[in-house]
Order: sequence, then structure tokens, then C-alpha cells
Amino acid sequence: MTAILYHGEPNAASFSVLAALAESGLEIECRAIDLLAGERHTIPGLSEPLARDMSIEGEGPVLVIDGEAMSDAVFLAQYLDDAAGGCGLQPSVAYAHWEMMMWCRQLTERLAPAAAYIGTLAHAQRKLAAIGADGFAKLAGTIAAEDLRARWQDLHDGTVDAAKVEDSRAKVAQFAQRAEDRLADGREWLMGDFSIADLETYGWMAGMRALEAEAFAGKPKLHAWFARIEARPSVQAALARATTDKPQNSWAPGPEINRWG
Repeated sequence: MTAILYHGEPNAASFSVLAALAESGLEIECRAIDLLAGERHTIPGLSEPLARDMSIEGEGPVLVIDGEAMSDAVFLAQYLDDAAGGCGLQPSVAYAHWEMMMWCRQLTERLAPAAAYIGTLAHAQRKLAAIGADGFAKLAGTIAAEDLRARWQDLHDGTVDAAKVEDSRAKVAQFAQRAEDRLADGREWLMGDFSIADLETYGWMAGMRALEAEAFAGKPKLHAWFARIEARPSVQAALARATTDKPQNSWAPGPEINRWG
């Protein structure tokens, strides 16, 4: 079996999968790609690219197993946990497992789109705007999903929806409060035991601490949780794969913003 993980900087979805891989102990080749250059859409040797092209999380990592693309960070983390024979990333109790998956679903539908929108406007828009019309048309032509291509186009064109900005800021603040409330009973991790929920939440929240500082103010439980996460060897291993000194500033178009609020 040939397995290659194509990933961006250790931020957002790429972070959580890199950390999950380190937790698993599996030997899988990792290849860093420039998500903002569209390199995810030109991965060579794919015989089954559907999961890459129709990924719900936008520009996330892609695990290629014998030519078939696998995507979406939560599912990839589950795959790695299962392939390792269970490395502790998924609760064994049925209710706790359901609870973790519900948290991750809500994160993917609310926090991730919001963080990606804020992050790309702050750190990616200027870089994309500098690409000439012909160059950008070539890049956009490699993106199969129409909705994702539209998000790239808006970013390139400097289209900013003020309502989406405010909605995204509110969702980041809401999720930060949810995490603080979740930790209020003294638990160390969001689900009680360490899990994929912790990795996913950190991945999408870490870069928001500087951009939306007010959302994290007055939340001592959440800040202590950040410190515990960052002390974990798997997280240190994931962050060590960064090719920039501030990987939390590396953003590419993320999930589509939930149009139902």
C-alpha cells in the first residue's frame, strides 16, 4: 500500500490531521503543498479524485491511498485512529463518540467557515489579489467544485461581505464560549478524554486568538486548555512541520458559510 498525506501549513484542517498522524504512530509520507497556490488541485497520480474535489472543508489536507484521494480532517483522523488499531482519538463509549461527532459537525458547519473567512481576508486576500487575471484563471480552472471556485474568486476580487464578517466574528466568539463552558467542570479535554474534537477545535481556533482577541478574553479555562494542547508531543510534532514562523497565519478558502445561520 502506498500512502501519502498532502498537507498545508499546520493550521486549520491540516493541523488536526498532522497531529492525529503523530498520535497514531503510523508511518505515512507527508508532503507539504502550498494550498494558496492551488497545489491541492494538481496532486499527481490520482485515479479517484472525487473526495478531494467534493470535500466539504475546502482547502484541507488530502490523504492518497493507492491513488484514491481521501479528504475532510475529521474523517481522516478517524481513519488514522482505526488504522493504528485505536490510538485514543475516539471515545469507546457510544454516547461519548456521538457527542464528539456532533461537536465536530457543528465545528465544521459553524466555526470552520467563520475562521476561514476571517483568516483569508486577513492573511490571504492580498496575496491572491496580486495574481494576474490569466494566472488566476489558470489556477481557478483546476478547481472542480463550483462553490469552492466561487470562494476563491471572491477572495481574489476583494469581495467582502460585511454581514458575513460580522456573522463570522459572532460564530468564533460563540464557539470560544462553548469551549469555555465545556471546560468549566474542571475537565482537561473537551470530551473528557483527549479526542479528535480537541485537535479540530485547536486547529480552527489557534489562528483566531490574534485576529479575534476579544472572543478569547476572560476565558481562563480555554487558555489553560490551549496550553495543554500545545504541550502535547503530537501537537509539537505537527507544528514542527511548519515552513513559516507563523503557521497560524496560513489560510486558504475553507468550508462554505452555512447559509442558514
